Amino acid sequence: MKEERSTMLATIINAALVLLGSLLGLVFKNRIRPQFSTTITQGLALCVLVIGMSSALSGTDTLGMILCMVVGVLIGEAIGIEKRLDNMGERLRCRLGNLGEGGRFTEGFVTASLLYCVGSMAVMGALRAGIYGDYSILISKGVMDGITSITFAAAMGAGVMFSVLPILVYQGALTLLFSAVGPVLGDAVVTEMSAVGGAIIVAIGLNMLEVGKTKLRVGNMLPAIFLPILYLPVRDALTALLG
Repeated sequence: MKEERSTMLATIINAALVLLGSLLGLVFKNRIRPQFSTTITQGLALCVLVIGMSSALSGTDTLGMILCMVVGVLIGEAIGIEKRLDNMGERLRCRLGNLGEGGRFTEGFVTASLLYCVGSMAVMGALRAGIYGDYSILISKGVMDGITSITFAAAMGAGVMFSVLPILVYQGALTLLFSAVGPVLGDAVVTEMSAVGGAIIVAIGLNMLEVGKTKLRVGNMLPAIFLPILYLPVRDALTALLG
């Protein structure tokens, strides 16, 4: 139990920084003009796009990314992950009464949850923490998340604050998972997982910029992140068989 608490330390710090940043954003919300919040959100969206594209381009198997994304989306649509995330946000809003802000509460919760849980830093940070006990990546991610949560909470409200729940569950579970099975995963698997996560982050950025007539159902893409774990061994086996 003590070892598990130690492994989870960086994730707890990450969640605490997001909670602190969200509270600061709510405190200063009324002091930030709406046009400033809009422009800040758009600026953050551009940063999210750059981060996502950088991670996506780090992959070396484009075909694998496409296959993992297609299969992952099929799984996500069948499960209805996006709808479940929306429903979770709505239930929280209803229970919090006056803290809720309609659709903005749910938008803040879902957007922040996906942004903080998806991507190369979450995957690589969990990997390093789980296997090597190296918390530097997750701590750095926590600082970045804490800063962005200030502007997110100011723009989208209290829903951002509750993104600490999926951070603790998802990132914490990922860290514990890597601590158990990480040694058997190769660098190629982690790289491709990060690449798929980067593509999903690009989708988040596009949603933040409100590009297109309908929002991309990013939540339903999440299963794709883990499919390289299955795809790469199959690819290598087929290559060896046909080669």
